[in-house]
Amino acid sequence: MPRLYIDEYTRALSGKIVSTACREGVLRDYFDEIMADIKFLNRQGMKTLLYHNVANRFSNQKIFRTLDDRLPDTRIVRVPPDVDFYAHVLDQEETVHKLIFLERKPLLDLNGQKINAIHTQGVATDIQDWGDLIANVNYRGILSRICDQIEAGRYDRVHILPAAKNAIKHELFTIEGFGTLIANNFVERFEPLATEEDVRFIKGILKLYKHEGFLKLRNEKYLRAHRDCFFVTLIDDIVVGCVEQKVIDEQTVEIAALAISTRFRNQRVGVFTVKAFMETMQQQGFSRFISLTNNVKLEGLYRTLGFKPCTLPEYQARQALSPDVQMYYKKI
Repeated sequence: MPRLYIDEYTRALSGKIVSTACREGVLRDYFDEIMADIKFLNRQGMKTLLYHNVANRFSNQKIFRTLDDRLPDTRIVRVPPDVDFYAHVLDQEETVHKLIFLERKPLLDLNGQKINAIHTQGVATDIQDWGDLIANVNYRGILSRICDQIEAGRYDRVHILPAAKNAIKHELFTIEGFGTLIANNFVERFEPLATEEDVRFIKGILKLYKHEGFLKLRNEKYLRAHRDCFFVTLIDDIVVGCVEQKVIDEQTVEIAALAISTRFRNQRVGVFTVKAFMETMQQQGFSRFISLTNNVKLEGLYRTLGFKPCTLPEYQARQALSPDVQMYYKKI
């Protein structure tokens, strides 16, 4: 079960509007789970709306009464069943921080892999290809409209989630998220590790990479003992990536423990983190950079940034500590 960072994310979300939209079948099948998640948001100080398209029939009056009784702090909007549900929700007058669409399955690419995050500029640049890459038929036509509304400032973030127990909670209050995040303002900040909250976030991100077999796990004791060597990347004031400084000699520094939240992989956050780290190290007088990894994605990132595989004699002692791991090198 993913770790929840309630206090940290609540500070970023308290007082903001979070809308949830689900069609009738999804609402019926996951009624209790959706109610529990929305009530949780209310307890954290968020303003909530719920959009649904349950038909206004006598047989459904119990559902309407239950919604009113169980969600007294939520504004409930019924979308007429004879209109396009997604377009109707997106065209509402509200200016909303987060809009969550609950579906039966996550947003998938044609290989069946969940899409973790989408930047609106990527969709705007090549919308035809995006439509072809998405397996979910409902979203092939609506994705550009979602992006247009984000670009217009109507929504800061749109999320597409598979309905499940704790789906919204795990999407909004965990490092890795649960579904797909769509936005146009993934604005990164890079700074030294500063707080105990940062330590906990770094531990969680590094744990994900340890499970994938790419990093040795740094426990909290190690992180606190070496906190002056760690730097973090933040989005929305939340830590989403980290890197560790290991000094090799007076000219060389190792890029160690490079890890990015799975939520923001393939969004160039890794590129930003490495570039920002190198700029910071240059200011400290370093001009040579090495990193050891067998992670194919990180290898591609390093090659993109001009790093080359190397077996330089001056780094033999460091290589001997990780004999089966490829070393990459760049001189500025």
